[in-house]
Amino acid sequence: MLLLRCASWLIALVLTGSGASAQPFGPVSSEGEPARQQQWLVPSTEPDVPAHALLYRPAGDGPFSLALIAHASTQNALRRAQLPQPSYTALASALVARGYAVLVPERLGHGRTGGPYVEDQGDCADPNYAEAGRATAAQILRALDLMREQAFVAKGGAVVIGHSAGGWGALALAGQPQHVVSKIIAFAPGRGGHADDVPGRVCAEQRLRDAARAFGRNAHVRVTWLVAANDSYFPPVLSRELANAFTSGGAHADFEVLPSFGHEGHWLAEQDAGIVAASSALAAVLVRPPVRRSARPGLAN
Repeated sequence: MLLLRCASWLIALVLTGSGASAQPFGPVSSEGEPARQQQWLVPSTEPDVPAHALLYRPAGDGPFSLALIAHASTQNALRRAQLPQPSYTALASALVARGYAVLVPERLGHGRTGGPYVEDQGDCADPNYAEAGRATAAQILRALDLMREQAFVAKGGAVVIGHSAGGWGALALAGQPQHVVSKIIAFAPGRGGHADDVPGRVCAEQRLRDAARAFGRNAHVRVTWLVAANDSYFPPVLSRELANAFTSGGAHADFEVLPSFGHEGHWLAEQDAGIVAASSALAAVLVRPPVRRSARPGLAN
């Protein structure tokens, strides 16, 4: 009898263990406002740590083109843990108005999602910006994989919109096939800004340029690079240098400096008024057809 009970317990453990059943990805709340906002769980690059996400959709069943918004980050672990779930409500609503389903996933090491911070860039004096960007990109791809399976999502590549560290990760996706990522919009992409909390100071700027060059080497997805005139994390002069490095191997980037926004232009993408300020730039991007990589398309103004 004891042996039978032990065998039954082992069978139950196998059947109910964390590796035996699929993670319950998908909606975990009812729809609300604005734009049918709904809480979802999506995959991360850690099998046992689902990422929290917000989904926005137009009315109806679709299928809708897909857009994903990748949020900013910080090297400070305490700040990361205390960050509210990213919503980018104004940006998402503007995309929904154009017919997109919009996912805003919260990456590992942030807020409610928690788990390890896999996109750590390392010490300010010796950062690995390329590896950090690729780790961000890998998490974006995991979320895209799930959304591409949904009946309400149209076939074809997603528009990836990244902000700061999220924009840096978006640049690392520029080598993806067009059926996975069709366009990239990067608001002030970069890592290492505000080094030691000093505006205008960036950790190891040359490492950042080198990593941007590496991302652009095999890129073929059109990138729109937007930065506010008063961004003190990645100021326009540095941002243009990064864009030049990205395009030096033949990648295509449309670089634009947006008007100054509030006291700190770096946060333009998160604010209602900021999205209004960027609306014409966004509209121009979303109506453009995907670009085909040529021998050396270079940087457009």
